[in-house]
Amino acid sequence: MGAEFLFMDDNARLHRANIVDECLQSEDITRMDWPAYSPDLNPIEHVWDMLDRRIAARRPPPTCLPEFRRALLDEWCNIPQDQIDDLILSMPRRCKAFIASSGRHTP
Repeated sequence: MGAEFLFMDDNARLHRANIVDECLQSEDITRMDWPAYSPDLNPIEHVWDMLDRRIAARRPPPTCLPEFRRALLDEWCNIPQDQIDDLILSMPRRCKAFIASSGRHTP
């Protein structure tokens, strides 16, 4: 990927894992720091959580970068589209909750 690719980092725990740092360095990817924000207003954050849980549930877990990449691609392709659709359809409710909480954390 190299210099053309930027990794936007919002300081999420997963973004700071050693394996992520190693991958970014090996691919010569620049990390672009970004302030934390409300994941409730960004459906992809919930997709990342699904992906994280799917990878964590693998037995045996990936033990090297090539296995991890393969696992990510496999699990990404196997996330049911209806779950993605449900996340997108939940956005009006999430926005209303965010507004009602005056921008504070929403359950």
